[in-house]
Amino acid sequence: MHGTEIGKPLPGFAGGTLDRVDPIRSDPARLAAAFADPATRQLVLDGLEPVEEDGHLVLEPVEPGADVANHVLLGIDPHGRPIFARLVADLGPAMVPTPRSRAIAGLVPAEEVALYGTARSLVHWHARHRFCSVCGGATNPAKAGWARRCELCAAEHFPRTDPVVIMLAEHRGRVLVGRQHSWPQGRYSALAGFVEPGETIEEAVAREIYEEAGVRVRNVRYVTSQPWPFPSSLMIACIAQADDDTLAVDASEIEHAFWCDVEGVRAAMNEDPAAPFIAPSPMAVAWHLLDHWLANVAPGTASA
Repeated sequence: MHGTEIGKPLPGFAGGTLDRVDPIRSDPARLAAAFADPATRQLVLDGLEPVEEDGHLVLEPVEPGADVANHVLLGIDPHGRPIFARLVADLGPAMVPTPRSRAIAGLVPAEEVALYGTARSLVHWHARHRFCSVCGGATNPAKAGWARRCELCAAEHFPRTDPVVIMLAEHRGRVLVGRQHSWPQGRYSALAGFVEPGETIEEAVAREIYEEAGVRVRNVRYVTSQPWPFPSSLMIACIAQADDDTLAVDASEIEHAFWCDVEGVRAAMNEDPAAPFIAPSPMAVAWHLLDHWLANVAPGTASA
């Protein structure tokens, strides 16, 4: 396994610094003490959207008389402050992500982007899981907001994370990039898809590349990962080896795909107007995956 290189910038929403203090979540007395701590802060959200001021997320004291049961304990920050987020019963149209959510990565420090991503995923999950999937009864927050418990059958439900593989197939010094129908003209990225029940990460990589582009791959290697809070995925970045470069694109999955060489990828990563495609944003794990490939396909080819 490779993992993110030390000193390299992290993909957006990665790099959290909170201590998640699992023992406090199931201890009502310690949870109440954390909520009542004068140092405690609540992350301010506008629905699911971030609120930023002077280059930082807005954190404010908990409202007087607030109920800890309506909050999620995100963790303890490096300054020793408990950090909570308020849960919202019905978000309505606010559940749909806007460009503002993604833009936060360029406005506040990486650890605050990660804090926002965690809060967004959890608040969104609670709003969508107010009823039990076992019996249909109403559910209430439990374990400091890291679970919900059914009032009728006592079933417990926990926040989900959906694993998504995002990958480059490589063949003789080139990588396969593709584009979705809805993307801006010229934008290309790594192929991606959800891991399905009953398959490994490696099997999901091979299946998705074959389904979308008709290419068989082997030797799948893990590179890095990224939490993606829209609403709650874990992007698992990999590179795989293809023995044949013949493409059979499934137009229902992607609009177009092509093999790009080192010079083309480097040009795209450096935002060269003459590049053969527009690279994904540096906040996306796909950018880091392309950067990793450049750094390892030939010495000295990493993007600036």
